[in-house]
Amino acid sequence: MSEAHAIPADPENTLPVFKVRVLLVDDQLIIVEAVRRMLSDQSDIEFHYVTDATKAFDTAAQLQPTVILQDLVMPSIDGFGLIALYRDDEALRNVPVIVLSAKEDPKLKAHSFATGANDYMVKLPDKLELLARVRYHSAAHISRLQRDQAFRFLRESQKQLADANIELQKLAALDGLTGIANRRRFDDTMRIEWQRGQRDKKPLTLLLCDVDFFKMYNDSFGHLAGDLCLKKVAAVLTEHLKRPADLAARYGGEEFAIILPETQLTGALIVAESCRRHLEQLAIENPQANTELSSVTMSIGVASMVPSPASNVEELIQQADRALYAAKRGGRNRVVNAADLPGLTSESN
Repeated sequence: MSEAHAIPADPENTLPVFKVRVLLVDDQLIIVEAVRRMLSDQSDIEFHYVTDATKAFDTAAQLQPTVILQDLVMPSIDGFGLIALYRDDEALRNVPVIVLSAKEDPKLKAHSFATGANDYMVKLPDKLELLARVRYHSAAHISRLQRDQAFRFLRESQKQLADANIELQKLAALDGLTGIANRRRFDDTMRIEWQRGQRDKKPLTLLLCDVDFFKMYNDSFGHLAGDLCLKKVAAVLTEHLKRPADLAARYGGEEFAIILPETQLTGALIVAESCRRHLEQLAIENPQANTELSSVTMSIGVASMVPSPASNVEELIQQADRALYAAKRGGRNRVVNAADLPGLTSESN
């Protein structure tokens, strides 16, 4: 709806201030002039008129008056027809209409109200009475406009707040350094995917990854280089995610994790090996590493389970952790399948 009659809001008020705007529809210029004079000394009232009834609807749609003074008898179209047009239009439906009739007739009054008029006056009315009714109906309409505007502002504010909350939730779930999921997001996702896997009886597979000799790399090149190294590792892991449900997360320090819902162990091992090989091929120099490559590599432990009431998330994480430490003990820069390590106990490295 057009709000051409709205003027800038008070600096202390976010809602616009609406001015009283009167539109007179009457084919008699003598009536137009008489009404104009009645309103001319009212600085808060803006007066407009139309003598050609065929232009009344378009003029009203453009001006968006706060009240329409409507003659009933005109050459080209009757007033009742115009009132019906106003009421059929969404932008004008609620604009108050005061009928100006040449006679006091109960039947005309009744028909006016039935058609959609808000008030009925015999012309020419007394100035004080006209002003009182114009102000009364305009005030009610302006109040409605301000209410609707307030609701729009409220809806927009709520939407902005909701969008901001979504962004905050996203930020709260991301690792500040690498930009991938953080430990909190990892824990939440594991819980959700475990429940989903238990319901659907589909496997849930976990990869735990640890950057080999990262402390040595950090000591040799400094924390800035170390941070960049971790970002590259995160990028490598992310690049090998194939489905929307797959998630790469920073598990803690130089440890990372990949959650692969509904993924068989064989497929997960392929993903793990691809990630390991990709990082190796980057050839990030790490001369202190006790390996033939003297570059940054990572060890990966892989575990897979079909969730059930007889098991839990912690068991899956523990299996992947045991496989990871087996990879570290076995010489690093390798992938170990937890299923190949029955009875193995986890040791610190």
